[in-house]
Amino acid sequence: MVSKYIWNKNLPLWLLLWPFSLIYEFTIWIIRLSFNCGWFKKWQAPCPIVIVGNITVGGSGKTPMVIWLVQQLKARGLNVGVVSRGYKGKSNYYPVLVTNETPVNQAGDEAILIVQRTQVALAVAPNRRLAIEALLDVYDLDLIIMDDGLQHYALQRDFEIIVIDGIRRFGNGWLLPSGPMRERISRLNEVDAVIINGGKRQNSEIGMTLQFGLAVNLLTGQTVPIKQLSTIIAIAGIGNPQRFFNMIKNHGITPKVEISFEDHYNYDSTELYNLTQNNESLLMTEKDAVKCRSFAYPHWWYLPVYACIYDGNKATDLLDNISKLCV
Repeated sequence: MVSKYIWNKNLPLWLLLWPFSLIYEFTIWIIRLSFNCGWFKKWQAPCPIVIVGNITVGGSGKTPMVIWLVQQLKARGLNVGVVSRGYKGKSNYYPVLVTNETPVNQAGDEAILIVQRTQVALAVAPNRRLAIEALLDVYDLDLIIMDDGLQHYALQRDFEIIVIDGIRRFGNGWLLPSGPMRERISRLNEVDAVIINGGKRQNSEIGMTLQFGLAVNLLTGQTVPIKQLSTIIAIAGIGNPQRFFNMIKNHGITPKVEISFEDHYNYDSTELYNLTQNNESLLMTEKDAVKCRSFAYPHWWYLPVYACIYDGNKATDLLDNISKLCV
């Protein structure tokens, strides 16, 4: 949390970490050069690969964008698969073909969320090639979307999408660890599409917003408008918890308490139960909910969010360009 404060407030403390940023940047440059010059060989998958990634750490709206892409491409009749690293998941074997029954601690919360929302064919593995091969051994796919992996240069990709948090954008603009950047801003000039989540879009950026639907009860699946919930205790264990809290308040609802947890936080039943009293409602993100369903209480709810591309022409162009890869 301290590092994120330094990054986004542009405090002079980042100067202490600047030498390490130079080492990080040099390492990234050497890796890219090695693959681009053929010193290391890139692996070409048998089907088109679309990467959805970012050049900053922290939440940018990447997973909702992956879900949107899957749903839109499936609606066009394409057989789509998804590959994920399965961050924070620990399995005794890899790759893992993820289903609705796969434990969260095995595949990671984001992978489970994507499968539960879209029923897409999805595999997780630290080695992306193994995950892709596992999917193609079982499914006849037209293309595969990789959730994250923009910096995984060992894999040849056919289409790159970067998702940017439109409010925080690039913080102080420096690379890790003195800033939030994984790569230089100039990397935006090399990709096929730049999605800006919130804020004002610039130049050729494609505008996206996140909208939430009805609140869903973790135990029963009952859905109600959020305004019908009793006093709300809001929690979020995502890359940018404040975005979730702001979404709630922007719809005229002020939670009694807002509690941020670290991204991918592993919740404890007693810890969450003790946050509420009397008839208060515990409201969380959908990513949190996939980890809490097994020990949920009747007053626990989650709020699903949906990516919305507000420029219809640009959305159509984006989908057209990806669909052409499958011709």
